[in-house]
Amino acid sequence: MAKEMMLKFVTVGRDMPEKRAPNLRRQDFDEIYSDYAATKAAEQAGRCSQCGVPYCQSHCPLHNNIPDWLRMTAEGRLQEAYDLSQATNTFPEICGRICPQDRLCEGNCVIEQAGHGTVTIGSIEKYLTDTAFEMGWVKPIRPLAERPESVGIIGAGPGGLAAADMLRRAGVQVTVYDRYDRAGGLLTYGIPGFKLEKDVVMARIAQLEDGGVTFVLNCTVGEDISFDAVRGSHDAVLIATGVYKTRELEAPGSEAAGIVRAIDFLTASNRKSFGDEVAEFDSGALDAAGKRVVVIGGGDTAMDCVRTAVRQGAQSVKCLYRRDKANMPGSQREVANAEEEGVEFVWLAAPKGFEGDAVSGVAVQKMRLGQPDATGRRMPELIEGADYVEGADLVIKALGFEPEDLPQLWGVPGLDVTRWGTIRADYGTGQTSIEGVFAAGDIVRGASLVVWAIRDGRDAAQAILGYLGQAASVAAE
Repeated sequence: MAKEMMLKFVTVGRDMPEKRAPNLRRQDFDEIYSDYAATKAAEQAGRCSQCGVPYCQSHCPLHNNIPDWLRMTAEGRLQEAYDLSQATNTFPEICGRICPQDRLCEGNCVIEQAGHGTVTIGSIEKYLTDTAFEMGWVKPIRPLAERPESVGIIGAGPGGLAAADMLRRAGVQVTVYDRYDRAGGLLTYGIPGFKLEKDVVMARIAQLEDGGVTFVLNCTVGEDISFDAVRGSHDAVLIATGVYKTRELEAPGSEAAGIVRAIDFLTASNRKSFGDEVAEFDSGALDAAGKRVVVIGGGDTAMDCVRTAVRQGAQSVKCLYRRDKANMPGSQREVANAEEEGVEFVWLAAPKGFEGDAVSGVAVQKMRLGQPDATGRRMPELIEGADYVEGADLVIKALGFEPEDLPQLWGVPGLDVTRWGTIRADYGTGQTSIEGVFAAGDIVRGASLVVWAIRDGRDAAQAILGYLGQAASVAAE
């Protein structure tokens, strides 16, 4: 029976969920893919070759047991498939939506390498967890026994929330501190709704609250509460702040009005989707409606910005990137979605400066790709005499993020950092230079993927449980 359900990749083609037409999805912030029907999900899961060495699993940061839950899905054993998926992934419904599967699991699918088209792993993962929520298979967090130890987590993004989930399930008392008025970090305010609808994030946060996690929101460590106060209130602390400091453009005119940070633009847009009043959006400063928009950058954040600007009703949207399409760091799937929605990509182009007190144009210098650097990527080189001006009313900087100077902001000089400003933490445990203080996610590894933050949060939670157990043993002696 099981064998009949599988190995269909030679007769059944790859089939993604239906994508809404570009002219329709440009009008709203709803997710662009429809849901699989049960028969379609089973059919696509049945394309898995069940290979002996599953590269999809080894290239997933969480090492999800993908072949087994694909087989269960093909066989109609959906609750078992969800349980197996949830065993290694705290938020499979989120990863199924926003992971760059084309660079991770699906990009390393064996049948893709053989020319049959990858299994649609991400869409099936999303289908499984959405079904689990609908059917009531997502169970409340109810620890078998409560523990007296308390852990404070600074940052309510994916790393902090993943750690909070594991620690609560073990009975530890957990308090999460976050600077925003809603938990979720970039899941809530950074990633647009057309990739991750916000009720999906809020459902997991509600599960954590119902399970006994305490959230202290609108609370900036170093301002509203000191780091020492947080540390003094808990048996262990996890720093999971992420990285929010925008890389700046050092070019003439870069201080002009109308040149904004990606994080501000995306946060304002997401707040409006919650129905919040946002002064900078309502004034027009962070609203792309009717404007010539230029986004500078080539990563996933840049793709989020260009696609958001389209939905806000921009007159035109262009993305400047200093390398070519093949060498951009963002997901090629997202680039294709943006192109379908009318975004124009200007490859091999970099900003040289900006015109106007209120920005009216970007001075662009054309580039070509030269010799590879130490990482193997070809370095952009300036083409002399090829400069021109790109008209713009709104310029969005999406050049990536760097860590804030936490030791200075928090007044903790003993917290060691690397030369890049990330927190120096032990590989695998997340233990920092301060006893009982751990760190996880982007604040350790630098700006990275949500799935890596989840992995790091889970690893740190496991290490914290070990640390608390050792402390309890010492106390007992």
